[in-house]
Parts: sequence; structure tokens; C-alpha cells
Amino acid sequence: MSEGTGVVVAPKEGSSHHLLQICCVGLAALVLSVCLAVSVGAVSVSMETVWGVLVNKLVPGLVEPSWSLGRENILWQIRLPRALLAIMVGAGLSIVGACLQSVTRNPLADPHLIGISAGGAFGAVLALLHTGLFLGMLTVPLLAFLGSLGATLLVIGVAKFTSATSADRLVLTGVAVSFVLMAGANILIFLADPRATHTVVYWMLGGLGLAQWEHLIYPLVVLALCGLWLWLRAGHFNAMTIGDETATTLGISVATFRLETFVIGALITGVMVAFSGMIGFVGLMVPHIVRLFVGGDYRRLIPVSALFGAVFLLLADVVARTLMKPEDMPIGIITGLIGGIFFIWLLREKR
Repeated sequence: MSEGTGVVVAPKEGSSHHLLQICCVGLAALVLSVCLAVSVGAVSVSMETVWGVLVNKLVPGLVEPSWSLGRENILWQIRLPRALLAIMVGAGLSIVGACLQSVTRNPLADPHLIGISAGGAFGAVLALLHTGLFLGMLTVPLLAFLGSLGATLLVIGVAKFTSATSADRLVLTGVAVSFVLMAGANILIFLADPRATHTVVYWMLGGLGLAQWEHLIYPLVVLALCGLWLWLRAGHFNAMTIGDETATTLGISVATFRLETFVIGALITGVMVAFSGMIGFVGLMVPHIVRLFVGGDYRRLIPVSALFGAVFLLLADVVARTLMKPEDMPIGIITGLIGGIFFIWLLREKR
């Protein structure tokens, strides 16, 4: 560990060759997962058609179309935007979970468990059912972000008020705040027009079915900018993992950095929730699994978590769309089932 500009360089963990192998495996899994995600569903599309449509869209005229316009529309207008949204949501939630686990020094920290996702859902429901889209397409992401930020500040405030300083009690505080916010969201749904509530209730269970090309720019910009901000501070996260005193001695303003991380985490989570609903446990599971292969150095952990978070959510979406075909099961049910089992295992390991 070294001190220079206040940024900590963590002990070297594994070789660059090992990291390269993991990244190659992850990228191969990502490409295969995207191909699988756009080819399976209520209507199957052959892999030959998948590649033909993609090549034809990227380089018009290079391939002679041998597929129907209907299959092309299913692949290009529905499944590919959905797959890209799954990549962004999985990557975003994974890096938020990893960073929250550092600044809280809590292995159970996750945007879903500590109430950030519930705050985002509250803000999104408020925009969808009551305020109207007064800022156009920015309304839902903006109110979802404000809801996530409010939930974060509420968790911090309640934790201080109840002197819940330990890791376990912080999670319990987050769960309590999450229940309160979900109750508030349910009240908003109850008071809204019954004709509009069915779609919102389905959306709250988590789903990627509303993905559209013209909307993907919002989560993409937020993920790119905020993800880069977090990665550039990987040394800070390494120091925060060791402890506040170590971070302070290395010139890091602990309170300010922790607050900045909460705000950035709330922004990513809020925007992802606005476009996908509540998808839990991704930020809990993926960083823990990735640590087994790349160690705890955040210079590696953040990008590799983003990569495997994207793969995980793509595969979860494939399961959600094929398990009860042709019904489209909310993806939050799948991640909740897997995450709940993982959470129990983690509790046993950390006892």
C-alpha cells in the first residue's frame, strides 16, 4: 500500500494474465448471453437470423435478408433493446453494491437491501401516477433519483438516531426504511387511477419489457459517467475497506467521500429503477462472487463486477422469459429467489 496523492494502491492480487483470462471469459459469456437473450422467447429466432439481422443493420446491404420482417422487428425493436438495458442495469447495480460494501464496510450492503431501490420506486411511482411527465422522459429518472437520494439520507439519519453503527444494524435500518417507503409507494398506487395501476404494479416487480432504443441513452450516460467516477476512485475504496482511520491518514476526507458515494450510488440506482423496476440482490451477489476470482482490489473489482453483473442479469432475463413461456415473468422474482438463497448462505459464512 502506498501513499502519494491520497490514493491507495492495494496489494497486488493475482497476475495481469489471470485478470486478462477472467475478462476474456466474461466478454465471451456476455456475447453468448446477448445472442441467447435475443434468440429465445415466445418466438424463437435462429442464431443465423440473429447474426444476419445484426450485420444487416450495422452494414446495410452486406447480407441478403432471408428472414421475415416480423422476426427482424422482434429481434431489433424488442429483444436487442431489452438485452442492452439488462446489461446496463446489471452492471450499474453490481458496481453500486461493490462500492457501498466498501464505504459502509458492510458485506451485506446492497441498494435493494438498504432501501435505495425502494426510494427510487417511490419517486418513479409518484412521477408515473401523480405528477405527470412535466419534464418529458427525464421526469421518471429524475424523481427516481431524488427518491433514492432521499432514502439514502433517511437511512443515514435513522441509523444515527438509533445509534445503529454496526454493519448488521445498518442493514436492518435499511430494511425498515425500505418497508416504510414501499408502504408509501403502495399508498400512491392505491390513490391512483385503477386503470393505470396494473402496469405500475407489474413494473415494480422488476422487468425489462419496456426497453426502447430512444430511452437507452439515459441509463447509458449515467452508467458511463458515474461508473467512471467510481472506478477513478478505486484507491479510495481500497482504503475505506481497511478502515476510516487508514483512509484519513492517507488524506481522504472520509465523511465527504462516503456522502459522494451515496449520492452517486443513488443516482445510478434511481435511474436503473426508473427503467427496470425493482430488481434486487444483484449488487449483493455479483461483487462477492467476483471477489473470489479477482480479489478485493477495487481497480479490478469495479469493472469485472460490471461485466459479470451484465451477464448475470441477461441470463436471469432469459430464464424469466422462458420459464413460463409465453408469459413474461417479472425478472425481480428470479433475482429475488436466487438472491434470497445467496443471502442466507452469506449470513452463514459471515456469522
